[in-house]
Amino acid sequence: MKILVVGAGAVGGYYGGQLALAGAQVSVVCRSDYQAVLEAGYHIESPLGDFDFKPHAVYPDVISAFGTIFDVIMITTKVLPGSHLMATIAPILSSRTAIMLLQNGIHIEAPYLEAFPTCSLISALAFVCLTRTRPGVIFHQGYGRLVLGKYPEGQVDIADELGDLFIKAGVKCQVTTEIRKARWRKLVWNAPFNPLSVMYQKTTAELLDDPDIRYKIEEIMKEVVMLARLDGCELDDDVIRQNIEDTQKMPPYKPSMLVDYEHKRPMEIDAILGHAVEFAKKKGAAVPYMELLLSFFV
Repeated sequence: MKILVVGAGAVGGYYGGQLALAGAQVSVVCRSDYQAVLEAGYHIESPLGDFDFKPHAVYPDVISAFGTIFDVIMITTKVLPGSHLMATIAPILSSRTAIMLLQNGIHIEAPYLEAFPTCSLISALAFVCLTRTRPGVIFHQGYGRLVLGKYPEGQVDIADELGDLFIKAGVKCQVTTEIRKARWRKLVWNAPFNPLSVMYQKTTAELLDDPDIRYKIEEIMKEVVMLARLDGCELDDDVIRQNIEDTQKMPPYKPSMLVDYEHKRPMEIDAILGHAVEFAKKKGAAVPYMELLLSFFV
């Protein structure tokens, strides 16, 4: 399988490397790390075992890959205002190319579905602690499970094939026919922990150790569960308890939004909070904690 990873930073480099370990031909588009990756590839430091990933090809931009037919274009860029890549990837799409969005957020897929209605669109979620420590070097702190599936629902062969490749590489990967529900389930964690880590300048462990912040975390989670229900996605009764317990088992972790804030990079405010609050307004639903949190950033 020929795969092009667009936006190959920590997430793209790590999971692209896993696909390469499983036998896929993986090329990458990276900008800030272009020279380092071109010369030496990626080095991934992981408690599961360090490994190196030398991409089949390294491109400074998408158009440089023109002329190669890819089975999958895997987009791992951050979801920022104006960051949709429909026009960027259109010249390298073929009739057989699937698009895979391995990104954070809720309701991020619609523009791609509208622009490329005949392409297989795969939505994917990573439950992982990854940090880019320097050009071409990725620190895998823990976890790594993936959930992926055809968007908005159903089954498609390419999703199963990707799932098999990840499993072959040792990645825990679930292929689901209900990917929208999985996205809401992940937002139960992302909506509180990412923005609150910036607001309070605290790790996940420090956030949970403060009773007042922990109360806010649980209230935000309740709002997400309610919105999921309004979107036709009924989450498990114990989803909040499970998220809290799983986070308590993690080593103290700086969520990606806090890392971006510390490095003065744009943050995924809209994808993680803005889209959910906008959906709540359309449904006439009250989400006071999420609205208050969003107001901190705008």
